[in-house]
Amino acid sequence: MVKGGKGKTQRQRELVNYLANNPLLKDGELAEIFGVSIQTIRLDRSELQIPELRERMKSALQSGTTLRSLGSDELVGELLEIQVAHHGLSRLIIKPEMAFRKNLVARGHHLFAQANSLAVALVDAVIALTGTANVMFKQPVRVGETVLARATVSSQKGNKTMVRVISKVKEATVFEGVFTVFALEEEGKQ
Repeated sequence: MVKGGKGKTQRQRELVNYLANNPLLKDGELAEIFGVSIQTIRLDRSELQIPELRERMKSALQSGTTLRSLGSDELVGELLEIQVAHHGLSRLIIKPEMAFRKNLVARGHHLFAQANSLAVALVDAVIALTGTANVMFKQPVRVGETVLARATVSSQKGNKTMVRVISKVKEATVFEGVFTVFALEEEGKQ
């Protein structure tokens, strides 16, 4: 937590960095992180000409990129931003049916599916399949929490693409993975 005590200029600089890394943070969450009021965050955003959450979400969705490797209904989570062959961002809100009833902790396969489908979406091919995945579940995610997965292409050679995915709840890393995704030739063109 950053907490108050820092000057306005420093807080605003850090606010820009926080929103660059996690554009879906709510004003209340930012206020908690910085130890200031929600109104202070709103004033800072206004001075910095940073739009409110709804507008940030709209602009992220208007990227207009078409996915070749996945249908829109095949992506796990909500796609917020993507630049095929470079990076992507998706959001998954953990619902009760995604968790163990006993402790309300999300089942790991949901976090994996979000990360894996985002990694596959970054590959510019009609058929893209995961070859290997090296993953770590860092800490539990609970019902009601929002998981933001950020994927970045780390290398691409021939039909093989390496994608690194880091998933966070607020500022805490909950999942990390490196996926090797292969682009396959379309059937009939082999």
